[in-house]
Amino acid sequence: MPDFRIGFGFDAHQFSEGRKLILGGVSIPFEKGLAGHSDADVLLHAISDALLGAAALDDLGTHFPDNDDNFKDKESSFFLRCVLEMVENEGFEIGNIDSTLVMQKPKIQPYISEMRKNIASIIKIDVSQVSIKAKTTEGMGFTGREEGIAAYATVLIRKI
Repeated sequence: MPDFRIGFGFDAHQFSEGRKLILGGVSIPFEKGLAGHSDADVLLHAISDALLGAAALDDLGTHFPDNDDNFKDKESSFFLRCVLEMVENEGFEIGNIDSTLVMQKPKIQPYISEMRKNIASIIKIDVSQVSIKAKTTEGMGFTGREEGIAAYATVLIRKI
C-alpha cells in the first residue's frame, strides 16, 4: 500500500504601509503589503508549512527563523523551493495542494490563475494539482476588519 501523507499549513500577517502585497509569488496591486521578515507571502508560507508537516519535518520557522538576517526580505518562493527539496530528499512527491486565502480586501480573483501557475512552476507539478480559493469573513475578525490576511493549505504527498 502506498505511503500517503496529508499536511496542513496556516499563516497570517498584518497589513503594513510601504510594502508590496505578494500572494502566491504574484505582486497584487494594493495600497498596503504584509508585514514580515521575508516578503510575507502568507500563501506560500502556508503551503510550505503544509509540506513540511506532511513529511514530519518541523515547520517553516524552525528551518528559516525570523531572527536570521540571511532570510530578511527573501522572496517566499526561495523558502518553498528549499522545502520542496527537503520533501523530495525524504522520498516524497506532491499529489496536490488545496489552499484558501482569507481577506476582506483586495479582491484577488483576477490573480488566482497566475498564482496557481507560479506555484505549480516552483514545485514542479501541473497547475491542475494546485487549488486556490479566496474567502471573506463578512467583516468579522482581523481579516474582516482589513487588518491582514490569513492563509490555509492542505497538501497530499506520496512516498515514491
